[in-house]
This record gives sequence, C-alpha cells and structure tokens, in this order.
Amino acid sequence: MARSMIQRRQDAERQRIEAYDARLRQVFAATRPVPDFERALDDARSGFAGMAIRDGALWHPKLKTRDRARLRLAAARYLYARYPVSAALESVWLDSTGLDANEIAFRKSWYVTVARGDSLYKAGANAWLSRKEVHCFLNASGDTGFAEAFWLAIARSYTDDQGLAARLARTKIARTPRRELAFWREVVRFFCGHPASKEEIDDLCDYIGAMHQRDAAYSLKGRTLLSLRRQMLDWHRDIAAIERIEVMRRRAAGRNQRAAGTQAQGGAWDGSRLEDWEWQPTAKDARVRGERFFVRQLKTAEDLVAESRAMHHCVSTYAAKCIAGNASIWVLRRTALGKIERLLTIELDPQNRAIQVRGFGNRPALPEERKIVERWAKARGVTLRA
Repeated sequence: MARSMIQRRQDAERQRIEAYDARLRQVFAATRPVPDFERALDDARSGFAGMAIRDGALWHPKLKTRDRARLRLAAARYLYARYPVSAALESVWLDSTGLDANEIAFRKSWYVTVARGDSLYKAGANAWLSRKEVHCFLNASGDTGFAEAFWLAIARSYTDDQGLAARLARTKIARTPRRELAFWREVVRFFCGHPASKEEIDDLCDYIGAMHQRDAAYSLKGRTLLSLRRQMLDWHRDIAAIERIEVMRRRAAGRNQRAAGTQAQGGAWDGSRLEDWEWQPTAKDARVRGERFFVRQLKTAEDLVAESRAMHHCVSTYAAKCIAGNASIWVLRRTALGKIERLLTIELDPQNRAIQVRGFGNRPALPEERKIVERWAKARGVTLRA
C-alpha cells in the first residue's frame, strides 16, 4: 500500500533524529568511571603487610587519572614514602613488563625500604653493591631505569668518568641476569679500563656472553681490547662456517628424507656407526690419579668448527664429506684433574681406515698418543696407517 505524504515525512524525521543521536554518541564520550583507589591500595599493599607508615583508609587523593599504574604508584607513595625516591625505584610500580614475579617483588621491596627511610645496604643490597655503589644507585638521575641505575652505580665504582659509566649502563650488560653479577662486574671493570663505543661494547658483550656460557671459568684477565676484537671476529667467522655447514646438512637430510619418507631428526648428521671409546690407565701407568682418555665422533657443525679453531687446522672443511658419509671425524681427549685436553683429530674413511691423525697445528701424533690411538683402533676395528 502506498504511504501517505504525512507518513513519509514522519519516517524522514525519525531517520534524521536517529542520525543526530548517532552523531552525538560519536562526539561525546561515554561517562568515565571514577578512579579505583581501593584497587590501587590493594595493589600497593600486596606482599608488604605491616610495612605501611600510613593508614590506607585515610587516603583521599585528588587525582583525576584513571590509569591503574599511576594510581598504584600514588598509593605506594602514600603508604610507604617518608622521603622522596628516585624514578629508578618508582618505575616498577608504573611498568613491570618483561619482569618475572620474583624480580617485581625484589624491586618493590627495595622501593619500600628506601621510601620508609631504612638502610638499603643493610636490608640486603650489600649482597650485590658496596656502600658507595648503593649511594650512587639511590642518587641516579631522573630518566634512569632500575637496571641502568644499578649498573651505573657499579661502573662509577671503577671510573670517575661519568659519561663512560652512563654509556656502560646503557649497554647489554644492564640486561644480564643478576645471578651472573660477579662475571659481568668484571666485564664492566674491563671496559672502564678499555673504553669503547656503546655499539662496540654491545657487540663484544655478545661474544663475551657466548664464551661465558660455553665455559663458566672464562675470564677477561690478561686480555686487551685488541685481542677481544680479534677473537670476536674469529667467533663471527665460526658462526658463519657453522651456518654454511648446517645448510649443507639440511639439504642432505632433506634429500634423504624425501627418499625415505621420514622426518628430520636433530641437528647432527648420521656419521659412522662406530661407538665412542674410553680408557683409563692403571694406577701404575697413569701420570696423575683419575687420568682418562676418550675418543668420540664429531657429528655437529658446532663441534667441527670448534675443533678446527682450537687445534688450528682445517678439519671444518671436511663437513661436506662427513655429511655425505664419505668420512667421519674423531677426536682424542685426555681428562685429568678436572680439565679436558685436546690431543688429536682423526679422519676415518667409510671403511674405518684412519686417513689422517693430526695434533695441534697439523703436527703428527706423538709416540705416547700413537699408543693410545692404537689401543682404540684395536678395540673398534680401525685400520691405522703405518
């Protein structure tokens, strides 16, 4: 049925009113909720029962912010702060992104201690910092974060150059785990005596961290900035060599898997079927108590490159032969008094014949080393050249 003129006018008016209301909703925001002060107090009290110096029930702030982090900081200031506290300590109330629960509790406890006017040094900071370092930490500038202020304090104990100390505090050192403090403190001390740019320190820290992870006894004592640079370049070359070997291994593994219809397994190639070998001399023959010798096969890029670097020879270039199954690389090690000594690198062909037996710098095997290799060869059915 056709609509009358009046009905059409009414529909048009209704649509105009609806459009006007929709526009108003876009222009005028919804009513903002009131700040949740009780929640802020609960957040600030959590884990610190009995530590407040003021009654939270009497807190009547004139704050307009609805930001939970800012309210939490305001509540913490009211509950605990007898004295002003640096931004480095307050930052944990504002943003704890990337921190685990233990680290958050740790930083908050330091804030509460300092805000109340208690001695941070006596409250536990003496496990990491000296009195001088605690003083420097507490007086860090306003734009300094917690970790940065922590390492700035350590660096200032080794140098009077504030610029150098601040530069060190902004490097990757500030992101190292506190359980490794003793090692990285030594690193800071090294760079205080051997200044470098932030970018170079970060690059060197990547290398230093990798060496420390590989060997917990790694130290910078006796090293120079020049030697570290050279070693870092060698390390980068090793990484590149490992990657090239890994590419070869993955390609070979992919071909084998497609042929056999199987899935990739780990990052090692198959290698020889011979088992590793270990021998312990009798108490009469051993040079020291507990002396042992072992021969094991290298089947990963990392091991092959590390052997090549440590023994100063080119065994890493044999990776393609190992991956293809045309050779296997074995190493003879001696362990005594808690230390492992590299002795020989051995190449076997697929028929388990020793093609090469070389020591450091491609030297031939020493007579006593040869005897041990012969013992291994007899036990594993390896043929040695005369």
